[in-house]
Parts: sequence; structure tokens; C-alpha cells
Amino acid sequence: MRISILSAAFCALAGFASIPALAVEPAAIVRTYSDIALAGYEDSLTTAKALDAAVDALIARPSPETLDAARKAWIAARVPYQQTEAFRFGNAIVDEWEGRVNAWPLDEGLIDYVDANYGTESDSNPFYAANVIANTKVGAGSDEVDAATITPEVIQSLQEIGGSEANVASGYHAIEFLLWGQDLNGTGAGAGSRPATDFDTVNCSGGHCERRAEYLKAASDLLVADLEEMVANWKEGGEARKAIEGDPAAGVSAILTGLGSLSYGELAGERMKLGLLLHDPEEEHDCFSDNTHNSHYNDIVGINNVYHGRYVRVDGSVVEGPSLAGFVREKDAAVADEMDAKLAATLKAAEAMKARAETKEAYDQMIGEGNADGNAVVQAVIDGLVAQTRSLERVIASLNLGDVTIEGSDSLDNPDAVFQ
Repeated sequence: MRISILSAAFCALAGFASIPALAVEPAAIVRTYSDIALAGYEDSLTTAKALDAAVDALIARPSPETLDAARKAWIAARVPYQQTEAFRFGNAIVDEWEGRVNAWPLDEGLIDYVDANYGTESDSNPFYAANVIANTKVGAGSDEVDAATITPEVIQSLQEIGGSEANVASGYHAIEFLLWGQDLNGTGAGAGSRPATDFDTVNCSGGHCERRAEYLKAASDLLVADLEEMVANWKEGGEARKAIEGDPAAGVSAILTGLGSLSYGELAGERMKLGLLLHDPEEEHDCFSDNTHNSHYNDIVGINNVYHGRYVRVDGSVVEGPSLAGFVREKDAAVADEMDAKLAATLKAAEAMKARAETKEAYDQMIGEGNADGNAVVQAVIDGLVAQTRSLERVIASLNLGDVTIEGSDSLDNPDAVFQ
């Protein structure tokens, strides 16, 4: 993930040692946090396995119907995963792992065929148009990969090959590209439109159909394996759970770091404001599938889950417990009211964006140049995220916390730099 970081640290003289005994204690808050993380990653794993089964069906019987089913399974898998993104910032174990499953944007020419307008080379990426599916061996300089058989291990070796973050070979977005293909519509209507015959070895439309199916299956299997790893990290005795629960005071600081960094630098800045400034559909998160509105919406739901200590699982059951919201309310009811109101306002703005995408126009059209109404809908979500971050700063101050760092973004903090 490419992030411009401008840290804002909030320091205070007093820490948790000065806080009297309260009904909601830090140890209980971080326990709830861990339980919700585990449930979210378990749901992500469950839906990734359903996607894997749909991929198997597509490969076995390529048709418009099995391709559509695989696409729907991918969209369903994004819902719980995006709600886990609030666990990324503040947790080194998650942040170091995240790029394997959710890195973007990607130079899709690394993986498969692309439109002629894509070009054949890039000064910054020697693997820009390597096309692993069409070539059994790819290399540049000292980096060479034998891809005679495309396996999860081969895909892992391609991830960020040549030191380029744009070489995204694994995860949700690599699978998304293989299921939809490039979205060549710019800010016009329409998503990617890869035909099912791209996977049909008998009536192959895109060439190398057997290898394309091989790549898709390997990438799907790898996603399942990566999610299994993160589930284990949040189970009892898992490294992520031990890290957050071992020092509850530091754990609460980590939670606040995660909420602030996702709200401000990552979501409001890098994922939303940058694309709006540039009016560039290449900057939308789920760009091949036109699913970006759901991606952003579920990030915001995930922020609410963590703050309020409540998560609704994909089967409808609820995981909940002592929360940061309750802790803040015991310390300063006015700040708690403010934070609740700001979170609710952002969620309402995100719901309006989601409704517009489902009834009027896709997210890439909303950010298009000259679309004043669409731009305003996206900007309202950005404004909400910025406002809730300002309230979160007051939460941090009311709790007398030190060592909380919120990531920033040039898109918000220095927009002129975006155009340089």
C-alpha cells in the first residue's frame, strides 16, 4: 500500500496510572477488540473459502453463469475483510501482512494481457507488462522467476518483484482483475468485462486459458492460506492477540492509532481525496469490479465496530463486549457524545454514497471531472472522516494518552504536492 505519512503525535503528562478504577477497564476493551478481530478474520476466511469454491466451479465449467457466481462470491468476501481494516494500523503483525491480501493499485500487465493503450514499459517498473500468464519465465536484472507452473509459491515470489509496490501479484485485487479484467471505461459507466471464455480451454478467447485458470486458482488458494494465518494470530495464544492484550494501556493506544489512521490518512486521504483531486478512476480501491463504494462503506462500518465494541458476523450473530466508547463516556460524557455524533454523521454520508452507487452511478463516475453532484457525495464522506478524526483527537486528550500517532496524507495535508 502506498501511503504518504505525516504523523501527528498526541502526548500528555499523565497515563493510565492516573485513571481511577472504572467500570470499563482497558484490559476488557482490548479483549473485546481481539474477539472482534478474530470473528472478522474468521468471517473473511469463510467467505474466501466460498470464493475458492466458486473459482473451482468457474474453472471446471466456464460460462457466464459460473463467472457471475465467482464475481458475486468475491464481492461477498470483501464485506467482512474490509471491516477488519481497522485492525491494521497500530498492529505491526497485521500491517506487515496486509499487503499480501489487499495491496493496490496494481500494474495488471504483470499478470495478464492488457489493452494496447496500457503500453509496454514503465521507467519505474521493469515488470510493468511481464504478463506471467503468457510467459513461463519472467525476469529483469537479477530478478527472475520460473513460472512454468503457476503455484501459490510462484505468486508469492512475484509480489512486489523488482522492489515495485505496483507489482501486486496476490490477494483480493489480483483475483478481482482475473475475474473482471481491466475497466476501460474511465469515468464512464461500466466495470471490467472479461469473458468467461478466457478460462475455457476448449474455446479460449484470450489465449493461455489453462494458465489463466491456473493463476486464478493459485491466487485463490493463497488468499485462503493467508487468512488462515491471520485467524491463528488472533486466537487464544496467537501473536497478535498477545501483543494487544499483553499491555492493555498500550493496547488502547494502538486501537486509537488504528481508528485515526484508517479514518484520516488512509481512507479520507489516500483512498478518497486523492482520486477526487485527480478525478482518476485508477485511484479507486476496487477499480475492476466497480465495488469501491462497498469497500469504503465497510471500512467505515469497521471503524464503528471497533469503537463501539460490537460486530455483526456474516451469519447474523453478534460479538460484543466492553468498548472504547464506554470507556470514553465514563471519562467525559461530552466528548463521548461528540464522538458518537461524528461517527454517525460519517456513516450516514457513506450510506448516501453507497445508495447513489446502487441506484445512479458507480464510484468512478462520482469522482469524474465535472460531476459536481457526484463529487459532493464523495466529499461529504471525506469531510465526515476528517471531522471524526478531530473528535478522536479530543478523545485521546481526554484519556491523557501518549504515544498515539495518526497517519496523514498529502492529499489532505499538502494537496499541492499531489500535482507535482
